[in-house]
Amino acid sequence: MATFLYKLGRLCFRRRWWVALVWIALLFGIGTAASSAGEAPPDEFTLPGTESQETLDLLKEEFPEANAEALETIVAIQAPDGGQLAGDEYRPAMEALVADLGEGDKVLSVSDPLNQGGVNEDGDTAYMMVSYDAAWEDITEEMTDQFNAAVDTAEDAGLNVESSGEIAEPAAEPAGAEIIGIIVAAIVLVITFGSLVAAGLPLITALIGVMAGALGITALASTLGLSATTGILAMMIGLAVGIDYALFIVSRYRAELVAGHSREEAAGRAVGTAGSAVVFAGLTVIIALAGLAVVNVPLLTKMGMAAAANVGIAVLIALTLVPAAMGICGKRIFGRRMRKQNPETGVPVSLNKPGKDNMGTRWARGVLRRPGMVLVASLVGLGALAAPVASMELGIPDNGMRGEDTTARQAYDILSEGFGPGFNGRLMLVVEGDEGTDLEAATQTISDELNGMEGIAQAAPPSEQGYNGDGTVAQMYAFPTTGPADHETTVLVEHLRDDLVPQLEEETGTEILVAGLTAGNIDFSEVMNDALVPYLALVVGLAFILLMVVFRSILVPLKAALGFLFSVLAALGSLVAVFQWGWLANLIGVEETGPIMSMMPIFMVGVIFGLAMDYEVFLVTRMREAHVHGEDSRQAVITGFNLNARVVTAAAIIMISVFAGFAVVSAESMIKMMGFGLAMAVLLDAFVVRMTIVPALMGLIGERAWWLPRWLDRILPNVDVEGESLERYLKANGRGRDTAEPEPQPREPQPVP
Repeated sequence: MATFLYKLGRLCFRRRWWVALVWIALLFGIGTAASSAGEAPPDEFTLPGTESQETLDLLKEEFPEANAEALETIVAIQAPDGGQLAGDEYRPAMEALVADLGEGDKVLSVSDPLNQGGVNEDGDTAYMMVSYDAAWEDITEEMTDQFNAAVDTAEDAGLNVESSGEIAEPAAEPAGAEIIGIIVAAIVLVITFGSLVAAGLPLITALIGVMAGALGITALASTLGLSATTGILAMMIGLAVGIDYALFIVSRYRAELVAGHSREEAAGRAVGTAGSAVVFAGLTVIIALAGLAVVNVPLLTKMGMAAAANVGIAVLIALTLVPAAMGICGKRIFGRRMRKQNPETGVPVSLNKPGKDNMGTRWARGVLRRPGMVLVASLVGLGALAAPVASMELGIPDNGMRGEDTTARQAYDILSEGFGPGFNGRLMLVVEGDEGTDLEAATQTISDELNGMEGIAQAAPPSEQGYNGDGTVAQMYAFPTTGPADHETTVLVEHLRDDLVPQLEEETGTEILVAGLTAGNIDFSEVMNDALVPYLALVVGLAFILLMVVFRSILVPLKAALGFLFSVLAALGSLVAVFQWGWLANLIGVEETGPIMSMMPIFMVGVIFGLAMDYEVFLVTRMREAHVHGEDSRQAVITGFNLNARVVTAAAIIMISVFAGFAVVSAESMIKMMGFGLAMAVLLDAFVVRMTIVPALMGLIGERAWWLPRWLDRILPNVDVEGESLERYLKANGRGRDTAEPEPQPREPQPVP
């Protein structure tokens, strides 16, 4: 493969303008297809095989008149100083609020609390349900303005009005997070390469790949059912790996130029060696993302597949457009100060300061002096960070975890205070009977039983609208005495499903399903927990085989997989300490603690595994290459760090900055959690596992690191990621390792740019 990639790199370098035109034409073609494609479908979050999903499917079938995609906004109203909302002072304002909200665009209905039982017993708190004939993507600025104007009028009349829902708080993340990441990436790349042109090359090529992926998702959205949110993970991962892969190849290209090769030859060698590592690093990421299909959550499957496709595009960009761009950049691939060392060719004598080892070399030698001590200290540190995982509670954060200054949190608090904490997490019971079943009597029995149960504040039989057309299905509600995220509510739902419901089904002759926010959280957590072990086995198993093929070793892939598990566990422990226990929470603006989002473990496993294997492949392939070419195991580690530690450090800092930007800037607890968790995982994996534990272990096991049983060596295909076959090919063609090809000289002296 290395020889093929070498030839591909030379071809793309030589035909650079044609390659650039092909990518531009592809972008134009994909963009044209995207512009004529149908609209993206709305998000449809389903949990096949769960009781919550069975409940929703039954309601959709038996109550077809209900708009399952309609948005609902809940409005909480509180009279000041214990005033009466139904009294003469505030009744006109309440009636005006109902009327004003009803006049908004696409409003289906507004519940009237004064006439429909929406006021609490004290008479000072009420709620309204505003239903819209619109999905999330249909929200307009005018709809939000109309809603806010109605609320402002009621507040001017003396009422305290807060609300939650997509209309009240349109989802719009501030651009600060992306800006932080781009600025930091640009700074790090300039420092790494010392050239604005070289720094811009990875950013531009990565953005081209992201654009191609995003347009492709748009073009296929209607056909494959890809919602607007499907591309979020795809763009994030595509940008990250796109920068990484281009950074790695450009760095190798510069090293080959310094070694004395012509620009075309250096491009071929860079793609043949570093490009091989990029291919296998990309394959590990694709395996991790595509493996999300094991979770059996359709939305996650689509997100994973879309992101995997974007990674594939990033690999193609790195192998074709990056060498073409290196040719277009010419001498400017080095900074002006470096070009002055050799004005004729523009290639410096060395990338390091004369007579001084770079930081990567000094770091590797320092670790190898005391590998046992470094290994123990690193493992103890990771173990301490991972310890909180033992008490991790999974769930889905609700509005009670939002910032105290947000209207959604204030509405949550008003309703909890006025109607009890369980109001924000009501339980829905769907009762299904045969045609001869007296469903009204059955639901009355169920209601009476629930009202006498500890943990239930109130339960009532269904209203007239709560029965389907033939009277065989009914939906009713029960309000717990505790909040939706409280452990007591979870225990209550489990008791209902496991103990009380079977008893009531036998007594009433019906089938009873329990759903609602807490029940949905339980089902989602169970799906995630059940899928975690199979997902880990699939992803780690396939990646282990792939890395065994790449490195021709058993211990190196084993070390890579175990190191990844340590970094993920430590990152999850950090999440628990900050978001569940509240340690140092104020530093990133976490105002409320609560359970860890249910999808975080699998989400972090999928994303971080791919990125971690990137760093492993980038570092260890250089060690393997040096070892194959005659260096002993200790010197191979030093050589690998000398050439690639700077690149891995730069890539990790860029990634950490992007993720940390979301953690710091975002006001959403889930976004904060994802940003912080991913930033911590990259920090620990790149700098503790790959940059510290890897060289320490390699120093301890020595030559045994590259041991592979002979029978296994014969079975495994030889992909030659270290470029041994490429070296033989080059020597056979007079361009071997010790034969530098001279730089072609122009006929006339050319000015240095």
